[in-house]
Amino acid sequence: MRIGVIGSGALGLFYGGLLQRAGHDVHFLLRRDYQSITLSGLKVTSPRGDFHLQQVKGYRNSTEIGPIDLVLIGLKTYANQSLIELVSPLVSDETTILTLQNGLGNEELLATAFTAEQIVGGVAFLCCNRGEPGTVHHLDQGSIRIAEFAQKPGSRLEALSKTFNQAGIPCTTGSDLTRIRWEKLVWNIPFNGLCALTGLPTNQLLSGPETRQLITEIMQEVIAAANQQGLSEAIDATATIEPMLQTTAGMGAYRPSMMIDRQQGAPLELAAIYANPLQQAARTKTPMPRTAMLHAILQATEPPTS
Repeated sequence: MRIGVIGSGALGLFYGGLLQRAGHDVHFLLRRDYQSITLSGLKVTSPRGDFHLQQVKGYRNSTEIGPIDLVLIGLKTYANQSLIELVSPLVSDETTILTLQNGLGNEELLATAFTAEQIVGGVAFLCCNRGEPGTVHHLDQGSIRIAEFAQKPGSRLEALSKTFNQAGIPCTTGSDLTRIRWEKLVWNIPFNGLCALTGLPTNQLLSGPETRQLITEIMQEVIAAANQQGLSEAIDATATIEPMLQTTAGMGAYRPSMMIDRQQGAPLELAAIYANPLQQAARTKTPMPRTAMLHAILQATEPPTS
């Protein structure tokens, strides 16, 4: 399969690297890693086994890639104003577009420029950070869950899942993309925001009774809002929250992406992870006071844009 990766950060490089290692023809749109990767290849460290791809097809401009079979989008959502421009040169009538971006609104944005039936959405449960240029450190997790955006699940979804699984990327499919995205927000909303604001990794937040209780309360209100969005099946707070906390505790001193972005002076994904869910909740008159407060503080502490 000919695959183009738009958003070659930790997620894009890790999944794209695994797909290339499995024999697929992968093309990476690169920024900071361009020189290092095109000269020396891509290095991946992982508890599942390190590997090095000596030859990697990297580009500075997506027009150089041309039409492909699968667009894999890992672009940070704060850069979504460029998303259509970056993806367009890769898309033909036969192209499938898969976004693994955080939050809400990404598929809807893509559908303004491409056929809705071409779009697949998904979420990644991945602990992965970039190291020095050309290096990605996979720490834990790595599974993805995907669903169709505008058509019923069928052979295409199963074929995509098979492709990922054969590449060593655990992948499952679902029939309710809205539910899948809100389930990820149950984790993203408390941990990304609180870690970014406090500068503390996930294990330190969980070790304090007060902060653990706050995380739990935020998760409860996210689930309450999710369950007003017409899901095919309600999210069970009891069955979701404690296992999620236990899994996170097992990840050790993990720094979520928003915490790393703040430490590096990058923008935060506030619209997709906070503003859009808050707007969805407001439409159903579902209060999310803790989430709204977290969003307000994150906004207030963002540096002014020039």
